[in-house]
Amino acid sequence: MKRPTLAAVAARAGVSKSSVSRVVNGEATVTPAIRELVIRAVRELGYVPNGAARSLATQRTNAVAVIVSDPPKGLSSDDPMFSAVVRTVSRVLESAGMQVTLMLAGSAESRLRAEQFVAAGHVAGVMLVSMHGADPLPASLARMGFPMVAFGRSSGGLPYVDNDNTGGAAVAVKYLLDQGRRRIATITGPLDMIASQDRLTGYRETLRDTGRRSIVAIGDFTRISGYEGMRQLLEDDPALDAVFAANDLMAIGALRALREAGRRVPHDVAVVGFDDIEAALYTAPPLTTVRSPMEDQAAATAELLLSVFNGAPGTPVIMPHRLIVRESA
Repeated sequence: MKRPTLAAVAARAGVSKSSVSRVVNGEATVTPAIRELVIRAVRELGYVPNGAARSLATQRTNAVAVIVSDPPKGLSSDDPMFSAVVRTVSRVLESAGMQVTLMLAGSAESRLRAEQFVAAGHVAGVMLVSMHGADPLPASLARMGFPMVAFGRSSGGLPYVDNDNTGGAAVAVKYLLDQGRRRIATITGPLDMIASQDRLTGYRETLRDTGRRSIVAIGDFTRISGYEGMRQLLEDDPALDAVFAANDLMAIGALRALREAGRRVPHDVAVVGFDDIEAALYTAPPLTTVRSPMEDQAAATAELLLSVFNGAPGTPVIMPHRLIVRESA
């Protein structure tokens, strides 16, 4: 298939070839309206600049873009997992001679900048982190033909490394059932993220097998959403005796809400989280949680990208999980 040319992009965008050249080379002397037209044409045609193609062929471009969607929610800069992921990915890729560029793409403007940066040939490949289902970025970047992997399963069909989110949630809920808990609620992550959907599925299917009903509050992986979700759950069902929070930050928020409501943990309400962040050791009481090897997942994702560079097909990888029992359940 013939590769789209700069002239074809200019024709599709209805602008001059010089305007296209300035956009794909990252120059600032272009109006936002023209930049958006060019980026849209680049997406539609799957255009890769000649300079980028030559760099890929000769391996002179040794940079990788790590693009994180949706701060400040999800895997965000105030989440301890964020620094662990970025640190681990950087270590693995830099040890392989790659230079890492971190880009935050939580808005339409920042996504356009990320697309422009990649289209200009500044990187040899891309790692996507914390993607949401409606995010157009994976499909846009995929059309440019760069090697690309995802940290966590996404809806774009990219090679990925992920946790067994469904299985981990099921283990947490089964443990609560085995402890004699009968009204088990959950606080979910954002439901446009596959990890959140999978953890909700594990919770629901495990309860369904015992004939019990789901009691659900929607969160967004932040402490405040765990706090507010727990307050909502107590109002909706005062008799609940356990809660599975889809990550530890939300579990920490739930613990605060339970203290304020005068509920003893675990005597009145048991709490289980997911991730096993360091803070789980220091909550009151210490948090029972599903340990997902986040740093191992980050390292495996970086290794997957390196293997894709070398022509491997990029087989998805699922990391193991383990329930860590402490005093909250």
